[in-house]
Amino acid sequence: MQIIPKMAAVVLLAAIGLPAVAQKIKLIDGDLSALKNEKQLNVEFTYDQLKVGKFDNEADYIQKKTTEYNQKEAGKGDTWAKAWKNDRKDRFEPSFASLFNENSDTKVGDYSGAKYTLVFHTTFMEPGFNVGVMRKNAYIDAEVLIVETASKKTVAKISVDNAPGRIFGGFDFDTGERIKEAYAVSGKKLAKFINK
Repeated sequence: MQIIPKMAAVVLLAAIGLPAVAQKIKLIDGDLSALKNEKQLNVEFTYDQLKVGKFDNEADYIQKKTTEYNQKEAGKGDTWAKAWKNDRKDRFEPSFASLFNENSDTKVGDYSGAKYTLVFHTTFMEPGFNVGVMRKNAYIDAEVLIVETASKKTVAKISVDNAPGRIFGGFDFDTGERIKEAYAVSGKKLAKFINK
């Protein structure tokens, strides 16, 4: 009879211990008025000098996780490392584009002939975790540049901070799924921000 109240207390304490993360999008420099009549934006994603969790270097994070998983089960770490990289093209980038396009008259995609390019540069990823009774939401930070496609001249610079990655209902046990949601939220909120 005492087990259920104790479990509820553990879940409540875990929830209280996790800080609320609120996404912030801010125009740092330039002007977005040039995009007013544009129907298409080329989009590029970059991950240079990416920091992950407490690691200042993504390569160090990948090496640590790969080693840990391989020690538990031979080959599991190598499979994880491959998925970590592949998730960018397979999950994160399509989710960003899909939600951006749902929330804007200007569409992003592989439009190399478009006048402007949106460069979404991820600077930080918090993978988070979900072990059932405890969780930490994923989130990403990014720098967004709007550049002239031909000249690469920067028209505007936008910061995206604390884009949350979580699934309603809490069934996001997969790291890639949590981070994918952070990209989806970023696409949706950025589209609305640019449309203002």
